[in-house]
Amino acid sequence: MTLRVLLLAVAAAFAMSALAPGIGAQSTTAQPSPEYAQHLAALGKLTMGVAEAMPQVQYDFRPDPPSMSFGEQMLHIAQTNYGYCAGLADAKAPAFQPVTGKEAVIGSLRESFAYCSSVIGKMAADQLNTTHSSPDGVLRGREILLALFVHVAHHRGQTEIYLRDKGIAPPSFIF
Repeated sequence: MTLRVLLLAVAAAFAMSALAPGIGAQSTTAQPSPEYAQHLAALGKLTMGVAEAMPQVQYDFRPDPPSMSFGEQMLHIAQTNYGYCAGLADAKAPAFQPVTGKEAVIGSLRESFAYCSSVIGKMAADQLNTTHSSPDGVLRGREILLALFVHVAHHRGQTEIYLRDKGIAPPSFIF
C-alpha cells in the first residue's frame, strides 16, 4: 500500500467518525459516566442508615433550640433532593408534604433518593454542561450534582453528631 493510499484511508476514517456519532466519537446524548449514580446510591444508603439508627422517640431531638430536629434534618434532605433532581430534569419538583414520625420520615427520604436515582439514571451526557434551575440558582448539571452530594453529606453529617449526642454510633462510611 502506498503512502498516498494510506493517507486517504486515514482521512476517510476521520471523516466517517465525524459523521457517525457511534463510530469513533461519543454522542452528546449518551449516558454520562455511571459514577454519578453509584455515588448517589452510596450516599443514599448511608443517609438511610443514619435515619434508621435514631430511635423514634429521638426524632424530635435538637441539640440546641434554634437547630432543626433530627427528623427535620432528614426531611430537609428529602425536600432538597427533590429540588436539585427536578432541576436536573427541567421539571417541577414533586409535591412535598412534611410528615412526622420515624417511619414516615424514612419513607419520604427513601422516595426522594428513588426520585433522584430515576432522574440521574436517565440523564444524557449533554445535561451535565447544560444549565438548569436548582435550589442554588441556575447552574450547570455537573454543579447541581455536586451541590446535591455536598448538601446531603452536610446535613447527614450534622445528624451523625445528633446520634453521637444520644450515645449511638452512626453507620460506617460507605464509598
